[in-house]
Amino acid sequence: MSERSSGRQIPVVVLAGFLGSGKTTLLNHLLHRSGGSRIGALVNDFGAVEIDAMAVAGALGDSTVSLGNGCLCCAVDASELDEYLERLARPSAGIDVIVIEASGLAEPQELVRMVLASELPNIVYGGLVEVVDAAEFDETRAAHPGIDRHLALADLVVVNKIDRVDDPEPVLKTVRDLVDRAAVVPATHGRVDPEFLFDCRPSEERIGQLTFDDLHRDDQEHDAHPHLHAGYDTLSFVSRRPLDPRRLIAFLDSRPPGLYRIKGYVDFGPYDVRNRYAVHAVGRFLRFYPEPWPAGAGRATQLVLIGTGLDTGALRAELERCVSDGAPHPDDEAGMWGVLRYVQETEDLAA
Repeated sequence: MSERSSGRQIPVVVLAGFLGSGKTTLLNHLLHRSGGSRIGALVNDFGAVEIDAMAVAGALGDSTVSLGNGCLCCAVDASELDEYLERLARPSAGIDVIVIEASGLAEPQELVRMVLASELPNIVYGGLVEVVDAAEFDETRAAHPGIDRHLALADLVVVNKIDRVDDPEPVLKTVRDLVDRAAVVPATHGRVDPEFLFDCRPSEERIGQLTFDDLHRDDQEHDAHPHLHAGYDTLSFVSRRPLDPRRLIAFLDSRPPGLYRIKGYVDFGPYDVRNRYAVHAVGRFLRFYPEPWPAGAGRATQLVLIGTGLDTGALRAELERCVSDGAPHPDDEAGMWGVLRYVQETEDLAA
């Protein structure tokens, strides 16, 4: 969402799922529908012959880091993972998003923990995507009950290969019952809309903020080009009046199931006149990043919400209720405390 600079943060998406669920197929699909965004991949095969790495190497070239013969969650620690991520996140590589394709036997919780423990300032967790084979789901779940726990951790679940079952609804219902507020998306051949995972525009083409024209154009494009799945919903929200931090946090803390991504900028008006707040929410993960207002920029809140099964009218009404109805009380020093809970580096607020 910001221009390419040392301060730009690159989302790291963990792509997991049991053996044969279609993770590599999904990754290759994303590579061919990235909208010009450049994807770096850390591919972790289980076994000495790195089949998955070979499957994506042609599309990624030197943007691939391959780890074979072992599970990433067991083979490296957080500092070693940082070494691989740093190689992909170096400015000269021009990467916009990094995807860690885990082996089919990896432990997603450990991979997420390592990404969240990263000490790289230009890395941000981009969510856990769990891929499910609809045709083999019941058998796989019976043989490997740990899959239920993996689904409960996911931010997005792709129920793949729905073309191989007569009626996908029972599988989709079971998955929805197992997840915790994650978006659940049906797919064939791993064809999931990349907007679920990253901005489909190269970062160097972005000006540093979502403009009103961008948001309007995005809405037009959604109307002109149907997305890959009917369950995909998007809402653009713009307010020239500041938002009340307490009301916004109440909204974010109670956001509905299926609301997978929230991105954009928030104006808290008199609560912090120097900074706007970039917001990055993926599933249950939420972060605010304060940054000085660009010189000459019009002050406004600009948000994009993405998910499945959303009541966009109700969401818009809730966001409208977050608009501030006046200046904060002089003694309201705690007004921003809820926001600051989700600011990783509070010293960024310094002048």
